[in-house]
Amino acid sequence: MSTGAYVDLKSLVRLRHQAQGFAYKPGQPLHSMLSGRKPSRLRGRGLDFDELRHYRPGDDIRTMDWRVTRRTGTPYVRVYTEERDRPVWLVVDQSLSMFFGSRHQMKSVAAADMAALTAWQTLGAGDRVGTVLFNDKCCQVARPSRSQSALMTALERLVEFNRALAADVDWQPEDGALATALTRLTRELSHDGLIFIISDFSGWDARCLTAARKLRRDNDIIAAVISDPLERDLDLAQNLVVSDGRHQLHIDLQDSPGISRYQQAQQQHLTTLREDLRRQNIPVITIETPEETALQIKRQLGQITPGGPRR
Repeated sequence: MSTGAYVDLKSLVRLRHQAQGFAYKPGQPLHSMLSGRKPSRLRGRGLDFDELRHYRPGDDIRTMDWRVTRRTGTPYVRVYTEERDRPVWLVVDQSLSMFFGSRHQMKSVAAADMAALTAWQTLGAGDRVGTVLFNDKCCQVARPSRSQSALMTALERLVEFNRALAADVDWQPEDGALATALTRLTRELSHDGLIFIISDFSGWDARCLTAARKLRRDNDIIAAVISDPLERDLDLAQNLVVSDGRHQLHIDLQDSPGISRYQQAQQQHLTTLREDLRRQNIPVITIETPEETALQIKRQLGQITPGGPRR
């Protein structure tokens, strides 16, 4: 896995060997976050209509074509064939809000690992993978492909986006970066895709919800929420030293009147986000910065039982 402030291409390529033992598809183990009735009913590979034929004993009644049956007076069923693949889109946040981490790695690094693991798993399953990489100033789209060379190009661009992050960059955080990326995807994707939104969702707002609702109408979405424990609970650190790369500032949390207001606002944001995602039937994977990303994915998809062996 990647560690520290930045990723490199070699580390993202090495994750190919860890992109096994998990899948984003139906039939998950009971303790998987994708199992049950509440989460999104991931479609798996889609179905193409092939032909109409006479009903045969044992055929699933749900495949009956009642319109043709009524018109002809003879029972007919619709026969489908399985599509070869489905497009998988990775929407990867590398904005300034992601350039934070209290332990082990930055959120931007965890997001890059999550994207690489999912991309390698998708390619290994024979499906196509496309990317929407964005930060506070630009958004780049790569159409889905099952080519390894195309994936390598996408990973190189992801590394470039990641390496552009710095505390003293000459551009400032802007509202609407996530909304812009999701809106851009609505123009690229029509139906039957699987979308991963990999972000800390700090920019989640009404525009994001509108775009997500439109995408969710004919596609499946999984939200990978990248999180750092210090953001949720500042009590984990009695004193902070923050830096912009040149200067340092010491903050005494016990004497800061804005800490309580910050934590309330942060909790309210997370509550609103999860409620919005629940209403759109979008399951959530939570990725924490202190732990290896691959292990977290496998545990939440049911491949590693809580307290059980890691594999």
